[in-house]
Amino acid sequence: MQCPGQDSRYWVGEDVFETNCPKCGHSVEFFKDDSQQKCRKCGHRILNPKIDFGCASYCPYADQCLGSMPPELLARRDDLFKDKLAIAMRKYFGQDHRRIKHAESVASYAEEIGKMEKGNMAVIMAAAYLHDIGIREAERKFNSSAPRYQHTEGPPVAREILTGLKAEEELIEEVCDIIGHHHLPREDETINFKVLYDADLIVNLDERYREKPPTGEKLETVLNTSFLTDSGRRVAKKALLKLAR
Repeated sequence: MQCPGQDSRYWVGEDVFETNCPKCGHSVEFFKDDSQQKCRKCGHRILNPKIDFGCASYCPYADQCLGSMPPELLARRDDLFKDKLAIAMRKYFGQDHRRIKHAESVASYAEEIGKMEKGNMAVIMAAAYLHDIGIREAERKFNSSAPRYQHTEGPPVAREILTGLKAEEELIEEVCDIIGHHHLPREDETINFKVLYDADLIVNLDERYREKPPTGEKLETVLNTSFLTDSGRRVAKKALLKLAR
């Protein structure tokens, strides 16, 4: 017996679609039942961003259906979510390459720090890719990218994106809370917030110091006083010390 969702006789136009590679932005074509494709431009292997594992919780044929997928896909559902987030972020920012690069850099550091700190990686990666998602609305409404406007405008946009990705409500709530104050740590923060804060700080400092390198003494002070996690401080030291004069 074949699941109707996998039977091409029941497919519609949207079951063959194109998406952008999260690494280089090149267009990649997917059939609905493709578990993954390789980008012809950069070689990055992309998991199908439209695969939905939701039916596995109740479908009596879930074992057969999921069992037919590559083992690496079953073991990398978090990577699938990351790819979906990266694609959604790229689509939202469009041609704003500077902010896309910033979000991708923050996500890279957040993944490294988050694994060291044993945080909730789904929350951390969602917050990392979407932390500045309110900038466009802030600039449209207030002609400003000031943190207070980002904090107001970011959560509704993030909620819409995460809802579209069928994220759990608990994850959406935590990510929106982080985005809604990501420049302003509270007295008692979660490890997920701390990881995002440190990753964003590393990228912001890197961008600033490439234009105006700090003295070694000033950088040491920043490293010792500004980070919220030990892992973030270690990663920052490795990334930023080479920029000191």
